Amino acid sequence: MGKDVIIACDFPDGERTLGFLDRFTERKPFVKIGMELFYAEGPDIVRKIKARGHRIFLDLKLHDIPNTVKRVLSGLDVDMCNLHAAGTKAMMEAALEGLTREDGTRPLLIAVTQLTSTSEERMRDELLISAPLEEVVAKYALNARDAGLDGVVCSPLEAEKVHSVCGSGFLTVTPGVRFADGAVQDQVRVTTPEREKALGSDYIVVGRPITASPDPVSAYEICRDRFIG
Repeated sequence: MGKDVIIACDFPDGERTLGFLDRFTERKPFVKIGMELFYAEGPDIVRKIKARGHRIFLDLKLHDIPNTVKRVLSGLDVDMCNLHAAGTKAMMEAALEGLTREDGTRPLLIAVTQLTSTSEERMRDELLISAPLEEVVAKYALNARDAGLDGVVCSPLEAEKVHSVCGSGFLTVTPGVRFADGAVQDQVRVTTPEREKALGSDYIVVGRPITASPDPVSAYEICRDRFIG
């Protein structure tokens, strides 16, 4: 499975999202649909974007009792989706069952370890998790692997550690990517596409450096070239 850049389409409505995607007349990028857009437009936005030829990462970060998560994920026509690893192995296993179609195929399922906006201090002081951040991420990744998931969402700075404990075939999907001359904004654990390539991430999720660019198609191609080469 090759590396790829996923554009985070974190727009407030379908009109702005589809208008943005209209600019991509040749290569159809892999796109992420997050909670803001999905809650505003519902499943119909998934169908519309899929019909345009894009692969879709549905980023809903589910975290509920196993049966609820299983029902929510059943029948989704997406290429990747996620949930919180903190929901335990039972929840992750139920999600896999809900995703698997009658023919045995299913989208990729990945688990969020710790959000890239979370620092070790916040994790300790607010979540009462005293273990070092890197150890928590590694343990959550191992739980996800043992539950049968395909990979995890983690900080760019933790991708190498995840591969070392879970194997090179276990996917790392890493947000928090910025160009070297860009602002980090609300992320605290970030790096650049070039550094991501060196760290071994499988997919990088890039939002505002592309979506807020005056020329998003060029920004996407530059990012893709720096990450994939």
